[in-house]
Amino acid sequence: MFYDLIATLMRPSAWWGRMKVTGLELLPAEGPLLLVPNHDSQWDPILIGLAAKRRRRLRYLARASLWRIPGLAAILNGLGQIKVRRAVGDAAAIENAVEALRSGDAVCVFAEGSLSWGEVKRARSGVGRLAQACPGARVVCCAISGPTDYVRFPRRPRVEVTFFEPESGQSRPDEEPRELAARLLAEVRERVPPAPAGRKGRIGPPRRVARKPEATRASRS
Repeated sequence: MFYDLIATLMRPSAWWGRMKVTGLELLPAEGPLLLVPNHDSQWDPILIGLAAKRRRRLRYLARASLWRIPGLAAILNGLGQIKVRRAVGDAAAIENAVEALRSGDAVCVFAEGSLSWGEVKRARSGVGRLAQACPGARVVCCAISGPTDYVRFPRRPRVEVTFFEPESGQSRPDEEPRELAARLLAEVRERVPPAPAGRKGRIGPPRRVARKPEATRASRS
């Protein structure tokens, strides 16, 4: 299968990162699964997917802009990933994810919605909405540490991926989606604090430098 081919091609990245995986047995071998990890590095989806592969193939809610990268759209579609437009309340993406869960797939959602950039971020409600729309889905948390060191070559990362059951329990019928998302993220972040991404370990997203009007006019002349 295409998923297996991509996983085989990416497996050297797990070797380079000296990846250690614990709690893999907590992932049900079949049936709807909602996986909730932290998100500090662009490597997270790849490494979590590799860590989980012996038990499950994962479908991610991935930002729609990735589909605009030449050649990547076909790969994402082939892997069965779910396109989501951020910060616009993408109901279609949620519906697609709900359909995937109801058909017995494993769906992975980053509760923070985007990279943490080393900062404490508020949980998005999406993971809570999915859990409540599919009460039969098993919720498993995932703490991943170390991927931010991939950009610090030649230093080798030391990646740890830990799957664990939420100590505060599964989704409750009387729980608001954002409340559920917040407590799941809190449990994950209790195990792995936000880590700054980028080669210099800068906290916060990179800032764009505004071009001066004079420079802009000169470049057009």
